[in-house]
Amino acid sequence: MKNEELKNRDLNVLWHPCTQMKDHESLPLIPIKKAYGVYLEDFEGNRYIDAVSSWWVNMFGHTNSYINEKVKEQLQTLEHVILAGFTHEPVIKLSERLVKLTPKNLDKCFYADNGSSAVEVALKMSYHAHLNDGKQKSLFVSLTNSYHGETIGALSVGDVELYKDTYKPLLIRSVQTPVPKDMSLDAAVVAAKSFEDLCLQRHNEISAIIVEPLIQGAGSMHMYHPEFLVLVRDICNRYDIHLIADEVMVGFGRTGEMFACEKAKISPDFLVLSKGLTGGYLPLSVVLTSNDIYAKFYCDYNEHKAFLHSHSYTGNALACAAANATLDIFENENIIEKNRVLAQYMGEKLQKFKDLPNVASVRQTGMVCAVALQGYKPEERIGLRVYQYGLNHGVLLRPLGHIVYFMPPYIITKEEIDIMMDTAYEAIVRLI
Repeated sequence: MKNEELKNRDLNVLWHPCTQMKDHESLPLIPIKKAYGVYLEDFEGNRYIDAVSSWWVNMFGHTNSYINEKVKEQLQTLEHVILAGFTHEPVIKLSERLVKLTPKNLDKCFYADNGSSAVEVALKMSYHAHLNDGKQKSLFVSLTNSYHGETIGALSVGDVELYKDTYKPLLIRSVQTPVPKDMSLDAAVVAAKSFEDLCLQRHNEISAIIVEPLIQGAGSMHMYHPEFLVLVRDICNRYDIHLIADEVMVGFGRTGEMFACEKAKISPDFLVLSKGLTGGYLPLSVVLTSNDIYAKFYCDYNEHKAFLHSHSYTGNALACAAANATLDIFENENIIEKNRVLAQYMGEKLQKFKDLPNVASVRQTGMVCAVALQGYKPEERIGLRVYQYGLNHGVLLRPLGHIVYFMPPYIITKEEIDIMMDTAYEAIVRLI
């Protein structure tokens, strides 16, 4: 009865994110008692494979023994200290490692607490860097179908129609340029040409373009060719426009490389990281940028060029300890190569979905797979039906509308992949 008791207590006091709370009149909440590896377990002993890495954050399984140990060690010496005028070893070590790991010319780290906040940091840095050069460039460009978070600035540069219609009076200036329509090279070239046409007309206004490299997460796991990033990087160079790479979701091995930009062999002006940065343990985000950008803010006090942004928990020591432990695992266990083996297996399992009449297409980039369903109206809420079937059979699937996707922790076994993907397959068959 513990499950039932907690459900009732929850609904009395909690308002959940990304949720129409009225749904819980018929859709039960799942109180989780504990988690280990790829499994979540409720108070009645039911287990669920976490096929979505708990909103894409969990890299190396729940209650990972190594990350646990490192966070506990940090807890004994320093939990947090103001990062203005003070510093600590975990944040210095993490910053040194990130500068070394990320694409070239990303030399400085600025910390925030979550992905949306880090996007805000990058937008403000871009605008302010141009301003310090004597240029008023306050227009931002993003891709159609994009999502960058839900704070006001991050929401402004996304392309989620419902959100933008609701909060339109609050938003900052932005325009969208077409995302490549599919994963082909031709689509990448066509979309880049559209962006250049926009730059020809408005480059004097445009501060930056922000993109989710290779995969648009909340945008139905839409995927595109790396050449688009190559072409956009060149256009930005020629028109004095910053390139912001939002790798909040795709960073840290999701695409088959440590960072998605590596697939295109390009360096952005700003790289935004969060989610997997701490292995899913604690809130932390970071914006990496170049020494050239940093130098534009380096001044005497009365010049008024300093960057104006702060967070109370910036560079939190516990979060940095979790992040350093996460990077240790990447370094010591050859994770990227192991992921490629798992990704190949997931790709093989994905093929059988193609034969189902209610499947429009399947797609994959690295450790992210997606199945697009067809023939249903939005009000049928087929994603919810797949979600419920998954829970009834021990798998947490959380479809994006008509897109069923898989983004499991990297420690998942082939046997667990079988259960995860076979359960989704059965759920989709039952919809026919």
